[in-house]
Amino acid sequence: MRFQTLPAAVLGAALPLFFSGCSKSPSTNVAAMVNNRAITFAELERTYQSQVTPGAEQSSDDQISIQKLEILRSLIDNEIMLQRAEKLSLMAVDSDVDAKFNELKAPYTQEEFQKQLQSRKMTADELKSQLRRDLSIQKLFNKEITSHISITDADVAAFYNANKASFNLPEPQVHMAQILVTPFNDPNVRNLKNDKAQSEDQAKKKVQMLEARIKQGEDFAIVAQSYSEDPNTAPNGGDLGFVPQSALEKANAELRKMVMSMQPGQVSPVIRTQEGYRLLKVITKEPAGQRELTDPRVQQNIRETLLNRKDQLLKAAYYEVARNESKVVNQLARTIANAAKAPK
Repeated sequence: MRFQTLPAAVLGAALPLFFSGCSKSPSTNVAAMVNNRAITFAELERTYQSQVTPGAEQSSDDQISIQKLEILRSLIDNEIMLQRAEKLSLMAVDSDVDAKFNELKAPYTQEEFQKQLQSRKMTADELKSQLRRDLSIQKLFNKEITSHISITDADVAAFYNANKASFNLPEPQVHMAQILVTPFNDPNVRNLKNDKAQSEDQAKKKVQMLEARIKQGEDFAIVAQSYSEDPNTAPNGGDLGFVPQSALEKANAELRKMVMSMQPGQVSPVIRTQEGYRLLKVITKEPAGQRELTDPRVQQNIRETLLNRKDQLLKAAYYEVARNESKVVNQLARTIANAAKAPK
């Protein structure tokens, strides 16, 4: 099934490098407490710095504070999930970590890989620590969410009957998905990693990294959910739906020619467009006419659609329940709020 586990570690993920040990009372170095475990300001600063592009336009103090609050919320959520994985004895073992590390390293030479680590201000050991956390949380979601998702034949039939007109194609269409990376900081980006390129150079490096991961066999939809910067399609694995041939004819000639030459299942090389860098995947190519429920492709499309919807619902609910059951003290947010109330 097409299930997105959170969070999958890669170079460039906006996640903590370390979590400190238990602490019984907040100190001046504690940005947040999650069930008596501290997330320090030093950890928050390292994560923030890993996302700062050298030479980029200087942000204001307020903009920096907003960014750090967003990052800290992500660190808190991931710490909550990690503690749940620990409690259920779902922590990743060394062999899991080594396999994932080698998978991420495979597309690069040793020198290139070191440059990737340096660009994210990480060491190999820090990446392995991150991988252990991420793989553990992946195991948690597989157990707590994936195993509870079931789509019946009746569900598929009901969806088809309610949306039968949408399976009648008036002209040839291409079912496509995309990953978009933009060279600017868009506040509307809501991918699962909360990962945003903020400059032309950062966008180019990010999309090249994503292209390499897909070439290594990672699922296009999962990568899109985690890292695509298109707020409309990222939640659905980058799915653009069926694009009519007439719409392709209105696109630029290079893009149209590339799509029409691609075979189902094929992923394009990186394409530079006005909005940013794109990776496109052709899922199917369909002639005009009504698609019947007996068509295996129709059933698969419906099943995947329903799976993605249920996955998003259960994931959102699981996060909310986990937050409600956790004791979280966000010291950074409290400090900012109290400073605003202080007498001038």
